[in-house]
Amino acid sequence: MKTTISVIKADVGSISGHLVAHPALLETCDEVLGKALEDGLLEDYYITRCGDDIDMIMTHRNGEENEEVHETAFNAFMKATELAKELKLYGAGQDLLSDTFSGNIKGMGPGVAEMEFKERPSDPVIVFCCDKTEPGAFNLPLYRLFADPFNTAGLTIDPSMHDGFKFEVFDVIEHRKVILSCPEESYDLLALLGSTGRYVIKRIFKKNGEIAASMSTERLNLMAGSYVGKDDPAAIVRAQSGFPSAGEVVEPFAFPHLVSGWMRGSHNGPLMPTAQYDANPIRFDGPPRVIGLGFSVADAKLGLPVDLFDDPAFDRTRQQASDIADYMRRHGPFEPHRLPSEEMEYTSLPGVLEKLESRFEKME
Repeated sequence: MKTTISVIKADVGSISGHLVAHPALLETCDEVLGKALEDGLLEDYYITRCGDDIDMIMTHRNGEENEEVHETAFNAFMKATELAKELKLYGAGQDLLSDTFSGNIKGMGPGVAEMEFKERPSDPVIVFCCDKTEPGAFNLPLYRLFADPFNTAGLTIDPSMHDGFKFEVFDVIEHRKVILSCPEESYDLLALLGSTGRYVIKRIFKKNGEIAASMSTERLNLMAGSYVGKDDPAAIVRAQSGFPSAGEVVEPFAFPHLVSGWMRGSHNGPLMPTAQYDANPIRFDGPPRVIGLGFSVADAKLGLPVDLFDDPAFDRTRQQASDIADYMRRHGPFEPHRLPSEEMEYTSLPGVLEKLESRFEKME
């Protein structure tokens, strides 16, 4: 019997702006998932938050894209939205593009990362949750994790990893996908992944087809047609015994690389790895954050999580992120802090440009 892990997340309201999800919203989601656990739909679950996003980590036996599981998550977010409106929280229900479930939560606003697998004798699984950034934020760290031996020693010294991995890449603009193998197609893969706003990693497999990682790739603004919030992706990564070790999995995040998002979804800034209790992106609505939770999955039960970035070894990374944030903020409204014009199409900038349109004159 296989185990399915579903991570479904959404921002349905936060305290004092786009800052922190209200604890009462998490409690509301807990009530809904608790009922699903009692009814036997779910085997286990864990609810956390990263900034203003609620992340629901669920295990079950129903496979990916299961209608009942997706509807349960949708109902949890809808109930949380109702409470957010009562509390007059900011952005109540902002990630929900519909108030009626249509069989699959994909395309309705919330981000979804799922994987189904046959459990190993020991099956460590790590879940990453982000705030104030987009799915392309995972391109660099996941490439380094599964394709760069300078990060992952197992690629060169572990026979079970030596053949490399296959990357499924989505083109979120043209709605198409391609699978590339590493190490043999590394340069082709990098040619795509460097364009983080268009090409994003969806899944990673071993060469034998076994799932290694899964990411949410929903681009909220592309679905809505206007800026309603940043995508704030999540990822599931398997570790150990034929996959990268847990230490190798978190190592790429020791470099606070630049990602798109931050204030109004319109700025580049460093991705800061923090413990759950520090996932409060407040300065200029940031900098962007990522949390990491480690589980040992056993008989579809998650067990107790380890807060992987609650480690003083990442203190220097957090300081570097703060220093980079200082540097980027000094640019004010100029690129490269503000996103390039093609990335600003779904922000509030077009409203300003429309006002000026009539004043432009053709040059001779």
